[in-house]
Order: sequence, then structure tokens, then C-alpha cells
Amino acid sequence: MNRRSFVRLSSSAWLGSLALVRCSSGKTEDKNTAFELSELSIADLQAAMSSGKFTSRSITQLYLDEIARIDKAGPKLRSVIEINPDALSMAEALDTERRKGKLRGPLHGIPILLKDNIDTADKMQTTAGSLALEGNRASADALLTKNLREAGAVILGKTNLSEFANFRSNQSSSGWSSRGGQTRNPYVLDRSPCGSSSGSAVAVAANLCAAAVGTETNGSIACPASMNNIVGIKPTVGLISRTGIIPISATQDTAGPFGRNVADAAALLIAMIGHDVHDHFAKVKEEEILDLPSYLLPGGLKGKRIGVEKSFLKKQAGIDALLQKALEQMRSAGATIVEVEYMKSEDLGEAESTLLQYEFKDGLNKYLANSNAKVKSLQEVIDFNKAHEATAMPTFKQDLLEISQAKGNLDDQEYKAALAKILHVRMLLDSQFTDHQLDALCGPATGPSWCIDPVNGDSWTGYGAYGPAAIAGYPSITVPMGFVQELPVGLSFLGRQYHDRQVVNIGYAYEQISRNRKPPRFLPSIQ
Repeated sequence: MNRRSFVRLSSSAWLGSLALVRCSSGKTEDKNTAFELSELSIADLQAAMSSGKFTSRSITQLYLDEIARIDKAGPKLRSVIEINPDALSMAEALDTERRKGKLRGPLHGIPILLKDNIDTADKMQTTAGSLALEGNRASADALLTKNLREAGAVILGKTNLSEFANFRSNQSSSGWSSRGGQTRNPYVLDRSPCGSSSGSAVAVAANLCAAAVGTETNGSIACPASMNNIVGIKPTVGLISRTGIIPISATQDTAGPFGRNVADAAALLIAMIGHDVHDHFAKVKEEEILDLPSYLLPGGLKGKRIGVEKSFLKKQAGIDALLQKALEQMRSAGATIVEVEYMKSEDLGEAESTLLQYEFKDGLNKYLANSNAKVKSLQEVIDFNKAHEATAMPTFKQDLLEISQAKGNLDDQEYKAALAKILHVRMLLDSQFTDHQLDALCGPATGPSWCIDPVNGDSWTGYGAYGPAAIAGYPSITVPMGFVQELPVGLSFLGRQYHDRQVVNIGYAYEQISRNRKPPRFLPSIQ
């Protein structure tokens, strides 16, 4: 979750204010070298396995070697917090199935990474990046993990994140956790990767896996996708089960996929979808579980009406140029662009903060009580951090944990009033779609990345076009829009509740006419 992006609403099918200054000393140079799997899509990998050029095992080994080369050594991205010791044996088993003629679908034999707040019933831990949760090995897979295994994915490992999905301190640095350290942006190493799904986004951007899974409460998929030049899909809350995910908010939490292109992210999304009797939000209808080609239709912008936030049109020269180019490309593809004010309403920052504090306490206590973690409540996490301050809190403290602990239960009137305000956003968004006859809303996901600051934490550079969808629980997709100097910026498209397929189609159509994805060069800084 990106706390600083709280929306201030006031001011062949599956085969087929920027602070652009130098933050640190050091010569700017290109550290990227050739990698055999660089920029290969899931379809490319499937074709290579079908032809016999690669096996799932050889692909998995190549990714493991690349993680060792640039994540643990070299630029030291610190995006992967733990490797699955069973990854190679999983890949071998899927190779055996392939030789016998059994193919499970687009993800068969494809190595992916999971954010370290998602349960896996294996030898890996689930810690949300917290030293307090070290040793927590889940007894059961999260439902989305189970679905991915059944789809044939190889679970390569776990990714680093902003600790507790950026719900530990208001002064923390995105991508930092006490267990995993500071994740770095592969485009400019002294810039923030954003968060909280920092490791998942960085690993995809840096070609350390085929695709990855993150989670979002407000911006934790969209912001890292934007700042790492990849695609991130934040689905409708309920499309993917949250059972087995260390929570922040029952109202806003969801998992979602990252890919280097829309097709890869969509393939991962479809595999994760599934009904869950234990998650009352997860009410998935059969027609919402569709095959990949239905998410990737050609001409997805033709005849569509796309609303763009007026306040984003003349805000900053570098972003203005990228946005105007994107809008003209969409017009050329047959879309009608409508200027709207979907970011303008009453200030919901305080209400959202209150909601998340109550729901975090409630959800984390329930998760920990039924986990294998040595701490069994939020209060015990707080106590552990105080007792191990030198390692658990070397710079950033735990003000959000303590504020949440001081809250009551979900029967409190303060919580109910906050929830009512948050649910009102759905009505506001629906009115935008209806009044202007829109198929989607759009705007820049973020400004360019800020310098990593281990003392003061993040310095949010504005925009946050995805925010209303996050608060409402509606779908969004973030697609590369271009660069300001060496720093990527993404374009977010928002849709109506459960119109995920249409949002992905629109994002795919924009991707096909824009082609803004470029691999990182691991620059130490910007001159």
C-alpha cells in the first residue's frame, strides 16, 4: 500500500515537482549485460519449451542464476527475499507432464514470484518483510497460490516489500523491510521502486522471473508498475481470494499480477481468479473466468469513451507531454477522449486512514492467531519490535502499528462512519461513468520516482490516478506511458466494478499502439 497516495479527491491465443537531481555520487553507466531470457514473454517461453530449446527446469535455473547475478550481487536490487528450494523439482515435474502430453495452460512450467505476504505451504516463510514474523511457514497455501500451482506455475520464490505492505510507519521508505532491506529501482538505482509490492515489480522489470504477484490496498500494484516500466493489474476486490494473505483491509485489499506486457499479466490474473467460501467479498461468477484471448481483443479502443482527469492535463511539463501523446494515440485508435473531474470530491484521506487502522488490527490479529508465527497478535508484533529495536527498527519506527493497536473493534461508530464515507466513492465513480457514458477513466499513475531516503522516507511526487479505483474496490490497469529523463511513468485506466476484462482490453489496446516498455540499464544515478 502506498500511504502517500491516499486520494485527496478535493484539490495463437496464449502462445501467440520531480526532483530530477542526482541523489548520490558515482559515475552513471550501463551495467546491463545480455541475458538469454531477457524480455521473453510467457508465450515466447512456451514456444521455446514446445520446440525443445528450453525446458521448465532450464528456464528456472536461468532465472535463479540471474537472481544471483544482479539481485544478490551486481546492482544488488534486493527484490527477492527468499528462493524456493523446491523450484527446480517443481519444474522437473512439469517437464515430465509436458513430455507425457499434459499441458495445464499458459502458465505450464512458467517461473513466477510471489510477494512475501502470500502464504505458501512449503519450505518458504511468509513474513510481510517483518523480523517479528520470521519462521512463519504456512500450513496451507493461499487460495491464489493453490490456483497458480494447479495452473502449472513454478513458484520461484518470495519478493521483498515495504514491511507490512507499507503499513508500519508514516516515515518509512517504499521497498524497505527489516527482513529484506531496501529494494532498488533497476532503472536508476538510487531512486525509489515505490511500494508496497516493490520486489515483485522490480523482479519483473529486471527479468528475474516471467511474471510476479503483488497486492494492493491503495497503489501498491499501480505505483510500482509505473515506476518500474511494467504492467500491473489491480482487479476488482473479490475477483481474487484474499484467504492466506497477510491483510491490511478487508474493504480494499486484493492481489494482482505484474508482467512486462499486458498479455503476461492477464494470463496470471486469469489463473488466480476463483471463488472462495472463506472470503465473503469473493463472489466470482462463472462468466468472469474467461480464456486469455477474450482479454486481448484487437481494436480495444475503437468506439470507446475514455475520461481523463482535467487536473492532470497541465500539471508538469514532462508528464504533460507523455499524457498528451497517449491521448492522441488513443484518439487515432478510435477512442473519444472526454475531460472529467473524477478526482474531485471531499477529502477522504482521514476516513481511509481510520478505516485501514481498524481493519488492519482486526485482520492481522485473526491471521496471526491462526498462523505458525511466534507472535500471535498485533500487540505482540509491537512488543517484539521494541525488544529488537536495533534490527527491527534501525531507522523507521512503528507509529502505524501503534495507532492501529489503539483502535477498538469493527463495531465502533468511528469505524462505521469511515466505512460509509469510503463506500460513497463507488457512487461517485459510477456517476462519472454514467453521466459521461464512459468505458474507462485514465490519468498518470505517478510522477517520476524520488530519491531513496533512509532517514526521511518517501517524497511522493503526485498524481495517483488509480486511487479512486483502489478506494472503491474497482479494477485498474497501469501500462508504461514513457520516461521523464531515465525515470519511467505509467498510465492508469480505471473501470467499473467487475469490468476487469474491459479494463484489460483497453490497457492492451493502448500498449499495442504505444510500445513504451524498455528494459532497465541499472544506472547508479541521474547526472
